[in-house]
Amino acid sequence: MTDPTPHRFSDAEIAAVYRAIYERRDMRHFTAAPVAPEQLARLLDAAHHGPSVGFMQPWRFVRVTDRALRVALHGIVEKERLATAQALNERGDEFMRLKVQGILDCGEVLVAGLMENRERHIFGRRTMPEMDLASVACAIQNLWLAARAEGLGLGWVSLFDVGEVQRLLGMPAGAKPVAILCVGHVERFYDEPMLQTEGWAKRMPVALCADENSWPAAAPDTAR
Repeated sequence: MTDPTPHRFSDAEIAAVYRAIYERRDMRHFTAAPVAPEQLARLLDAAHHGPSVGFMQPWRFVRVTDRALRVALHGIVEKERLATAQALNERGDEFMRLKVQGILDCGEVLVAGLMENRERHIFGRRTMPEMDLASVACAIQNLWLAARAEGLGLGWVSLFDVGEVQRLLGMPAGAKPVAILCVGHVERFYDEPMLQTEGWAKRMPVALCADENSWPAAAPDTAR
């Protein structure tokens, strides 16, 4: 009988892919050990091989090596952290106890952003212009999984004022920062997502997020 999956990876290769997916964590705790240049190059190349709508490749990455810029990014995040705590009202104190970034601790800081002049790319975006953002997210996920396979942690920081980061990094008009990525060595990977360990929220069963022929039923609030 003809093999219906002649292009499958070996069992060990398949297991490695799934291991990277299930053991990926949003890391906040890093050691001071530097990331080898060749490792960083591989991670960026993995990101650059992410899928993009219309092959527009809208991602741009800024490696932040200047300590003063790191400190400034940290300050921008801290300001937004306080604003977020205020917006959370009764959960504000609980939020402030969480570690939300490792910008000053990790080996590398990358800022992932959307390129300028994206409006000229309409292939796959005419009715869904946000697909440029989806493409950048795919690139980040590639980088994240590659980092886990390399034994490096990655933390996605989204607590920042977009305009302040644009100005700090000299981004051109129309370009937009999407994520501050902390990349580096860690003493250990969390056994489960940190926010789940801390009781902030828990992962919903996949059955609540997928259905057949109709929209899934409304999922209960899992944050408590």
